[in-house]
Amino acid sequence: MKKYITEKITTVLSVLLVSNTLIAQASNTENYISEKTCFDADCVKNTETINYFDGLGRSKQTVGVKASPTEKDVVTHFEYDAFGRQIKNYLPVPQSGTQNGAIYTSPLLNASTVYGPEKIYSENVPENSPLDRIKQRIQFGNDWTSHPENYTYGANTVADGVRKFTTSTTWENNATKSTLGTAGNYIANQLSKETVIDEDGYSTIEFTNTNGQLILERREITVGDYVDTYYVYNEYDQLVFIIPSQANIYSDLVTNTTRQADLCYQYKYDGRYRMVEKKLPGKGWEFILYDKQDRVVATQDANLRAQGRWLYTKYDKFGRVAITGIGTGATTRLAEQNIVDGLNSNNVERTGSSVFNREGMDVYYNNQDSTYPNSTKWFKILTLNYYDQYPAYDFNPTFPTSILGEPTLTQNEVSENVSTKSLPVLNLIKNIEDDRWTKKYTYYDKKGRVIGLNTINYLDGYTRLENELDFIGQTKQTKTFHKRSTTDTEVVIKEDFEYDNLKRLKKHWHQVNNGIPELLTDNTYNERSLLSNQKLGNNLQSIDYEYDVRGWLTKINDPANLGGKLFGYKIKYHNPDPLLGIQEAKYNGNISEVDWKTATDGILKRYTYKYDGLNRLIYGKSYQPLSTTLNIDYYEDIEYDNNGNIANLVRGKKGTGNTSITEVIDNLTYNYEGNKLITITDETGNTSGYPGGGNIITYDTSGNMTSMLDKRIKQIDYNFLNLPNSIQMNAAIGVGYTLNHIYRADGVKHQKQYMRGSTFITTDYLDGFQYEHSSLLPTTPDLKFVPTTEGYYSFENNKYIYQYKDQVGNIRVSFYKDTNGNAVIDDAVDFYPFGLEHGTIATSIVTPSYKYSFQGQEKQIHTGWSSFKWRNYDPSIGRFFNVDPLSEKYAYQSHYNFSENRVIDARELEGLEAVDFRKNDGYKNLVVVVQGHSGDTVKGHTQARNRGDGSVDKNGLGALNQLSSKDTRVVIFDSSQNENTKDDINSTISSFNKNHPDGDVTAVGHSLGGDNLIEKTNENKDLKINLMITLDIMDFYSDTTIKSKNVSKVMNYYQTKDFYGGEKVTVSEDNKKTKVTNIHAPKSTHKSIDNDLSKKIVKTVKDEINKPK
Repeated sequence: MKKYITEKITTVLSVLLVSNTLIAQASNTENYISEKTCFDADCVKNTETINYFDGLGRSKQTVGVKASPTEKDVVTHFEYDAFGRQIKNYLPVPQSGTQNGAIYTSPLLNASTVYGPEKIYSENVPENSPLDRIKQRIQFGNDWTSHPENYTYGANTVADGVRKFTTSTTWENNATKSTLGTAGNYIANQLSKETVIDEDGYSTIEFTNTNGQLILERREITVGDYVDTYYVYNEYDQLVFIIPSQANIYSDLVTNTTRQADLCYQYKYDGRYRMVEKKLPGKGWEFILYDKQDRVVATQDANLRAQGRWLYTKYDKFGRVAITGIGTGATTRLAEQNIVDGLNSNNVERTGSSVFNREGMDVYYNNQDSTYPNSTKWFKILTLNYYDQYPAYDFNPTFPTSILGEPTLTQNEVSENVSTKSLPVLNLIKNIEDDRWTKKYTYYDKKGRVIGLNTINYLDGYTRLENELDFIGQTKQTKTFHKRSTTDTEVVIKEDFEYDNLKRLKKHWHQVNNGIPELLTDNTYNERSLLSNQKLGNNLQSIDYEYDVRGWLTKINDPANLGGKLFGYKIKYHNPDPLLGIQEAKYNGNISEVDWKTATDGILKRYTYKYDGLNRLIYGKSYQPLSTTLNIDYYEDIEYDNNGNIANLVRGKKGTGNTSITEVIDNLTYNYEGNKLITITDETGNTSGYPGGGNIITYDTSGNMTSMLDKRIKQIDYNFLNLPNSIQMNAAIGVGYTLNHIYRADGVKHQKQYMRGSTFITTDYLDGFQYEHSSLLPTTPDLKFVPTTEGYYSFENNKYIYQYKDQVGNIRVSFYKDTNGNAVIDDAVDFYPFGLEHGTIATSIVTPSYKYSFQGQEKQIHTGWSSFKWRNYDPSIGRFFNVDPLSEKYAYQSHYNFSENRVIDARELEGLEAVDFRKNDGYKNLVVVVQGHSGDTVKGHTQARNRGDGSVDKNGLGALNQLSSKDTRVVIFDSSQNENTKDDINSTISSFNKNHPDGDVTAVGHSLGGDNLIEKTNENKDLKINLMITLDIMDFYSDTTIKSKNVSKVMNYYQTKDFYGGEKVTVSEDNKKTKVTNIHAPKSTHKSIDNDLSKKIVKTVKDEINKPK
């Protein structure tokens, strides 16, 4: 993206000439910086922003020139109190016209036209002290004036009753071994105490010690009733226990190691402060091996240990992941670590020809026994990653010299001095359950942007994607070419995209083979740039959207008056209808009520919700508000234990026939060992919801459920990713059956097969194209459908199917165009809060094989599960049956919980974590942490938490995770030379900037992590960072000069003991805005500096996010 930046200081310049373009629109009596982002090479199409500053250099006004959808100026106003503090944060105000960049003397004049009578600023009220700590936060909107967030600060008291856990640490197998103890309670004034009371009056209290370490997080469930999560550190200040609230109810916790194993997180470290063993509640110990470069080279969970196997990773000399696989190893972690310690550089090298063949795949890396693991310990290769040059495989497709008219970057580009060097070019991924491979080729343009992907699937078919990008990298056109296998007929899909003046998507066309191009969507935006109308299927349905002052979605059409539309939906937060007297107004973002209507039955329906202080759903009750008799039709009432495990669930449904009496279909009592659900008893005997039975539920040593006879699940076997590859089912009548699955080594599901005797039904999942094949119909597999952005295309009927979805992605109504051009409902579903269906209002006749429903996930007919990528969910009981891969991020709750029991305002992300459905998700701060280099990771695993190997350095920068809260999102990355990681860092910050224009970003990086941050901010100067902290940058790959003026402040710590690192940060000559402080850390080395300064960094970041803004 090209960007011109011009500055003007009053009395110095009155007219600016930039690139032969006269810039005279800005007010020449003001200090300003003008930034122009070019959308084409000649900068004819562009967007311009003028930033005005007062005499003290503070932001005064920002003018987005013609930035609204109707090309009117959008102005953000800034003001300060007598102490120079920005107490009020104003929403951007679209103006009535344009002044071509000139400053507005009355920037708020048009606010009422856009926002109505609402208050358009939030307030951060500081306490009256030099510390400037925040005392109160008041959100946008009139109704939040009397519902602020309140903050108090102080020290612990005796009445707080904070337990003082202790440890006794010994050395065993070259690692710490800490035994839990207690020394009563902390005496008064030993801990800092910070209390946050949310808009609904519930408090969260944090107690920290003098080292800045979090000791206790106390959360209020109901008024005066709290749950406690403790963090325990050993004598070396290493986190060794996390004690969730359910564990705290047991008086014998300190002495009962079985209870600790069931409910607590436990960690062990080696002499280099590396976490080498960890134990999650209810799981066996997990082991981690490191090489001399502190890179994770192998991990082993309890299931692998029983097989004598390790998951290994091999790196090249640049630290990029070259090979992953499964190997054999010693019976103890120490013995295997000693083998690794005997190696030196531990790098594999690319070769020009194949060196050896494993699992049917030639390998273009050497197999030196000086790297771990050596050839005698290899069991299976799982992935091969190639960079720089495409290896000479005989299955390589013809290299495209150009893609959609754009020349393709080659591996030996001499004339322009650019090539694919440093870029990933080929990724080979083996199936876990057999030795077939997927080959994924990546092609780039001369700017290093991805313009082509060619995936050869494990059946030897392919999916080839070609992208045409515009000047700034947005997609103009894509073409997808697909074959299931070499003998199938090729499918060609073409998509075209049209954008408005500021690159907001306006239109999206879709064409299958030689069919007539379909206008999937035609978008209209309001002056706030929020989507206000969406015409689907060439105006088959015109969908209106409405929002409140905070940008939260409030309406999809109008359920009170559909006006010929098929679905309407209204979301209420603080303004529920008092009709039944059971409603609660919510100001903290929870949804209090929803109304909806479907054209199929035309009945207005409503769900009313209630929550506890942890935002967990207590009940959801559905009724018909216009009915003459207000009876509850459908409901779920839920009780929890302290960890959020469901203890009791009562579910009812509307009575059948003419009766108005609600039928209780479930009254479930859950019984646990730790967090593992052992039995469920149902007092109703009704099988409409959960079938009942009270049978024992079993688990393996990694916490995966292995049988559930209540639902006729006899045995589940798992692969190393804890995904079920085989499910044996008992039949209600007759012979049982088996469900077999095939996954790639990166977790992508390729195939599902139902087997009963000689009968089988196979479903293939290939890059979104879904096939079915039955032994009862001896034909080739049928292509059923492929998803689109607005639903899917049915190959069975050659129809586009469109969908209405609610706020969490539930597919409520599916519809299509009939032969008369009318919209016809194909499928309509209502849901209980936890995802069980009320019973379909209309059943699909167009594509009965399409089973995607709850949160857009595929419903598994035989088990009743909803399949998320990493875990399967059972809506009849509201929980997962596998441990959350991101469990440690949410240690305050059970790692089997679904979406933190926030099932109304959050949707589950791939079975990993809850994600707020709102663009503005309530976060006020983003903390991006980029750890030092431990080896490059593949896309999708760039966050340290996703790697399943404990690679969050809890004694280093990973300690910043303790700042995670409902106001602050913490994202921890592994630093990398791989563009995947850098792109994910960039998109994380960019998305937050866009969706939280008044939010603050703090970015912290060690070693290559600091380098990653500077590189991305220099390349993408739109990224706004309030504070960047770098720790001993490794300057091998880019300079340490801050060029972006959107980085407000930089604190750089450096050391001088090692010959590498020791870099100071500077600013470019034209950057007068970024303030840089370089601080020498005389006692630290390059590798120790993050651990040495972690407590100081945590305090600095905490002060930054809590300061008045």
